[in-house]
Amino acid sequence: MTATVTLAGTAAARAVNVTKRYGEGDAAVVALDDVTASLRTGVFTAIMGPSGSGKSTLLHILAGLDRPTSGRVFLGDTDITELSDHDLTLLRREQVGFIFQAFNLLPTLTARENIVLPIRIGGGKPDATWIEQLVKTVRLSDRLDHRPAELSGGQQQRVAAARALATYPEVVFADEPTGALDSKSGAELLTFLKDAVGELGQTVVMVTHDPVAASYADRVLFLADGHIVDEITEPTADTVLEYMKHLGA
Repeated sequence: MTATVTLAGTAAARAVNVTKRYGEGDAAVVALDDVTASLRTGVFTAIMGPSGSGKSTLLHILAGLDRPTSGRVFLGDTDITELSDHDLTLLRREQVGFIFQAFNLLPTLTARENIVLPIRIGGGKPDATWIEQLVKTVRLSDRLDHRPAELSGGQQQRVAAARALATYPEVVFADEPTGALDSKSGAELLTFLKDAVGELGQTVVMVTHDPVAASYADRVLFLADGHIVDEITEPTADTVLEYMKHLGA
């Protein structure tokens, strides 16, 4: 079985006949099975599926955090499966943003310093206008000089989100970004991600198990048993929940 999802327009990330297998022989586990997907630039895409469906594996492979057993993966026009580890690290630093459930902020740095850290690591100079726009969008202007311990969980995750966008990446990958947040903080983060796509021109790909979180996306891809089985556009929490119930059954 080959699952294919092709979206019109320029692709920010593509997987072509990607299979990911862990282990060998009888103990082998196939996390992704011949998956082909194209994720359009300027779109907020959510990836959903039951536990063990392969959704996080797909995100990690698209982001260059893991390599497929077979198949090809592209970020823009670059085939990242052909890159050395060194070149892949450079590409991720320059073209990819990451938001994870754990905030991964450096405790000794202020919010401002955490936001521009990827740029400093790469030896670049932050674009003051872009950073100011990010900070305004994420509503953290009055908290920039505070360290993570002085911020709420929601504020820390918004710092992490602003950091992910600081380099103006080609695509931002978010893995369960609201998992550690209360509903209010989660809604604030998701609103920021939606605004980043709609107002700032970013591309966001998010793995989530939460139908409410998925409802913020423009499109939802559903995985089951290592295959993309369907997609919906203009999702609502109710339509996503009903579909997930169907997958679970």
